[in-house]
Amino acid sequence: MTDSAMIAQLLKPDAWPHPVEAVRLVETHSAWVLLTGEYAYKIKKPVDFGFLDFSTLEKRRFYCEEEIRLNRRFAAQIYLDVVTIGGSEQQPRVGAGGAALEYAVRMRQFADGGLLSQLAAQQRLQAAHIDQLVEVVGRFHQAAPAAPLEAGYGAPERVHHWVRENFEHIRPALDDAQDIEQLQRLNQWSEKERTRIEALLRQRRRDGFIRECHGDLHLGNITLIDDRVTPFDCIEFNPELRWIDVLSEVAFLVMDLDDRGYSGFARRFLNAYLQYTGDYAGLGVLRYYRVYRALVRAKVAMLRRAQTAADTQAFREATAEYHQYAGLAAGYTLQDAPALLITHGLSGSGKSTVARQLCEHTGMLQLRSDIERKRLAGMTAAQRSDSAVGSGLYSSDRTQQTYTQLAALAGDVVRAGYSVIVDATFLEEARRTAFRALAESLRVPFIILHCEAAADELERRIVARAAAATDPSEAGLDVLYSQRRSAQPLTAAELPHTLRVDTARLDMADLLDAIDTRVQAGAP
Repeated sequence: MTDSAMIAQLLKPDAWPHPVEAVRLVETHSAWVLLTGEYAYKIKKPVDFGFLDFSTLEKRRFYCEEEIRLNRRFAAQIYLDVVTIGGSEQQPRVGAGGAALEYAVRMRQFADGGLLSQLAAQQRLQAAHIDQLVEVVGRFHQAAPAAPLEAGYGAPERVHHWVRENFEHIRPALDDAQDIEQLQRLNQWSEKERTRIEALLRQRRRDGFIRECHGDLHLGNITLIDDRVTPFDCIEFNPELRWIDVLSEVAFLVMDLDDRGYSGFARRFLNAYLQYTGDYAGLGVLRYYRVYRALVRAKVAMLRRAQTAADTQAFREATAEYHQYAGLAAGYTLQDAPALLITHGLSGSGKSTVARQLCEHTGMLQLRSDIERKRLAGMTAAQRSDSAVGSGLYSSDRTQQTYTQLAALAGDVVRAGYSVIVDATFLEEARRTAFRALAESLRVPFIILHCEAAADELERRIVARAAAATDPSEAGLDVLYSQRRSAQPLTAAELPHTLRVDTARLDMADLLDAIDTRVQAGAP
C-alpha cells in the first residue's frame, strides 16, 4: 500500500536508478509527483472518490498504462513508460526487481515555469499562446474519434450524472448558510437547464460531437515545449469523463481563463475556436458546461481541503478557491440580452479587426464571411482559391450561399443567448435589409457598424495583408476597385441603425459605449 512514509523514502536520491541531486515533491488530491531533474515520476494515491478509483495496486498499474497511452496523443515527447517500484516500504527503489510495491508513470521532466497557469500568474500569458491553443485543440477535436452510439457516452442522463455528482460531493462539506443557499440555487439552475437543452444534447450525440477528448484541459495541464503549447495530464481514470462533448472541453478552458482574470483571452479562444471548427450549433450547451466545469474545480478544492487540517493555510486557501469557483458558476447562470450587429465597408476598412476586438471586450461572437465562404467550399481558412473577381469562390451564387449561411449561423448564435457580429462587406442594400429583418424576427437590437478609412490607407492595408498571406481574406486591389464601383450606400432608413467607425482612429471605449446605448434601448 502506497503511503506518505514510502513517498518520504523516495525523496532520497539513492532510491533512484539514475543520478539524482535532489527530489522535489508536488502533491495533488490524487497523486504524488516526484521531480528528479531529468525525469518526473507520477504515483497514484490509493484513493477512491467514486469518479476516480485507485484503491488497488492493479488498478493503479492499469491507469498508469492508460495515462501513457492517452497522453501520447498530445505529448509523445514527454510520456515515456510505466516503471515498477520495488524493494521494501522501508527502502523502496524505483526499477528494483521482485514484487512490485507500486507503479509510476515516468515522464521527461520539462522546464519549470512553462505552465500556462504560471505564465498567467506572472502576467506573461500572451495572445499568441491562445492562438496556438485554438489550433492545437481545434485540430485535435476534429481528428479525435467520435463515440459509437451504442457505447452510451454523452447520453443526457449520463452527462447529468456527473453534474449531480459535483453537488453530492460539495454539499456535505459546507456549513455556511450562504454557501449552502448558493449551491442549492446552482443545483436548481442545472436541473432546469438540463431539461431545457436535453434535445440538443441528444442531437449533438447523434451528430458525433461526443469524442475522446483530453477531459481536464485547464492552464495547469498545458505547458510550453520548444515555445509550442502542449497539453498533458489528460483524464485516464474514467472514460465517462474523457468521452465528452467537445464543447464541454472548451468550456473548461474558457472557465479557467475567466477564473485567472483573462476573460479577454477566454473570449478570444472561444471565438477563434468556433471559427476554426464551425461548431456554432453547440453554443446552446455551452453555458450548462461552463457551470458544470466551474463546479468540478470547486469540488476538487473541497476534496483537497478535506485532506488538510482546519487551522492551516492550505485549508484556508482551498476554502477561498471553492468560493472563487462557486461564484464563477453563479455568474455563468446570468445572461445578457443578445444583439445582432453587421459590419459595412470596403475591403481593407478594418471590419475584421474591429469585430475581433469587440469580441474580446464584450463576448459577442464574430462570423467571418471569408471563413464561412471557404468552409462551404470544403476549404480551410488558410487555403487559397486564387479566384478572380466575381468568379470561382467569389461568384454571385457562392456569395449568396455565403450570406445565407451567415444568416443561419447568426440565428443559431442569437437563439443560444449570445450577441453576434456578422463580419462581411454588406455593400448591397438587399443583404443589409435581410439581416435587419432577421434581427426583427429574433426580436433583438440591430446595429450596422460602418467601417471606413482613407482611400490610400485601404490600399496600403490590402497590399500588406496580401504580402503577409496569413488572413482568410483573398481580396486584392482589383476587388477593392470593383467594390468602389458597385457599392450601394447606406439609405436614410438604415442610418438610425448605423454607427460610424473610423478605423484609423478607433476609440474602443467610445464604440463600446455607443453599442451599449443602442443595445440597452432594446429591439426596434
